[in-house]
Formats: sequence, C-alpha cells, structure tokens
Amino acid sequence: MNRDESWAVIADQRRAVADLLAELTDPEWDTPSLCADWRVRDVAAHLALAPQPPGLLTMTTEAIRAGGRFHRLNHDLAVRHANRPSADLVAELRRHADSRRLPAVTNYRNILFDVLVHAQDIAVPLERPLVMPLRAAAAGATRVWTMGWPFWARRRLPAVRLVATDTDWSVGDGAEVCGPISALLLLLTGRRARCPELSGPGTARL
Repeated sequence: MNRDESWAVIADQRRAVADLLAELTDPEWDTPSLCADWRVRDVAAHLALAPQPPGLLTMTTEAIRAGGRFHRLNHDLAVRHANRPSADLVAELRRHADSRRLPAVTNYRNILFDVLVHAQDIAVPLERPLVMPLRAAAAGATRVWTMGWPFWARRRLPAVRLVATDTDWSVGDGAEVCGPISALLLLLTGRRARCPELSGPGTARL
C-alpha cells in the first residue's frame, strides 16, 4: 500500500473506533483491552494522541519519568490522557481522523498497523465487530514481521510458516499456521485472543 492509501485506512479506522466508543457505557470504557494493563479508555487515549503528539520538552520529561522505558512512556502518556471525559476522546478521534501529523520517532507504516491492532484491542474484548481491511492488514503484518523491535516476531515465532486464508500473504518457514490475516497480525504483535481462529500443524508451536 502506498502512503495515500495507508493514510486513508488510518482515517477510516479512527472514525470506526470513534463510532464504536460513542456507543459504550461507562463500565465498558474501563474494560481490560487486549493490550496488557491497558483499559479500553487507555487505548482510545493512545489513538487520540497519535495525531497530536506532545512537544519535545514534554516527551523528554516523560521519558525521564519513565526511566527511559518506551512501553512505560507510552502507557503513562495514554493513562494520563485517558482521564478526560469519554466524549472528549471520541471528539478528538473524529476531529483528527484525517490528520497526517505523527510523532517524530515513527512513520505512517507504523501508524497503520498501530491503529489496526489497537482498534481490535478495543473491539475484541467488547465483542463488537470492527472490520480490518485485508490489504492494510497484510501490509501491517509484513511491517511487523520485518521490523524487529519492539515485537521481535521472527524471534518469537520460529520454525512456523504463517499463511493467510483470506488474502495472498505468507511469511516464515516450517509448520503452517493458517488463518485470517487479522488474526495473524494480532498474533505477530503478541495478542493471542484470536488464536482459536488459527489452524494447521504449526499451532502446537505457538
């Protein structure tokens, strides 16, 4: 997928997440997401922050506070932003849906799989359907497979061949693990909630 196609999917996913969130009850906002130690509210705040990243001074201060740990920094920023009213988070997602602004340390390829995966972090535990576009999911899966840190997918999934059953995509060597590309993308990023949708001799190695 090229840059413009990727940004179009990012915008659509932001709007879809906003629409889903707008229907939630207060208790549902505090449901544990697929992202460990993050509530639905925290994931929503993370997505809302992506197109409006903090300035360099704030990021430096937060990085020091987090002891230089990237995941801690991400978590703390999201949790603090999540303290605002739910309606404000929904409004931010909608207002910035088409924005191409992003943090200096990343790029649109990373933002693409980030929004796809975090959308499912919210939707799956709430049992709300949220479609992941096939081409975008395949592009995201390829990016995660080839990038190394922070997922180290090749290292975590040795001796298996991942094969999508709904689009032309496969990686790896070894016993096959087959399933929807959306489930494979979640597996690559460390989420196992949709592993029951996967099949093949390689599933015993997961």
